[in-house]
Amino acid sequence: MSTGEPAPKKSPELSGVDLARVALRAAKEQARARGDAAQQKKQARRGGLRSGARADGRDPMALGAAINRLITERGWETPAAVGGVMGRWPQIVGDDLAKHCVPQRYDEDERVLTVGCDSTAWATQLRLLAPQLVARLNEDLGHGTVRLIKVHGPGGPARRFGPLRAPGSTGPGDTYG
Repeated sequence: MSTGEPAPKKSPELSGVDLARVALRAAKEQARARGDAAQQKKQARRGGLRSGARADGRDPMALGAAINRLITERGWETPAAVGGVMGRWPQIVGDDLAKHCVPQRYDEDERVLTVGCDSTAWATQLRLLAPQLVARLNEDLGHGTVRLIKVHGPGGPARRFGPLRAPGSTGPGDTYG
């Protein structure tokens, strides 16, 4: 049945916790819209905006509550959670590994966490620990948030072109990463 063409890339299907988050976000938006419409009708009957002793949508709110509301409204729950993991990296992987391996970025579409290491030995160690680390991260963030950890070793020294360089050689770059 194979035609030699790669299969079209499918977006990951939502299940479990992710599906519940999407449903909860939609329900909150609908409830907020209904509440805003009722509030506008009430204000129109009273003759416009009025300040009162009771709390309303114009009252100031705490910074943490405002940030949480923004994260929920924009659907940034997963990137914010991954950012929190990057901040707690030493507690998650241990101090020894955290000194030599640092998370660099998270690709939300591919669900891949990229980690850079300062030596090839630490990169190899992290590659061996990657399955356990993925399981631990998914416990913290929710099932399927991190599918793969890409490990990058150190970059090599700057390549200098000079009179003693053999044409076509890659230089010392084959010993790094």
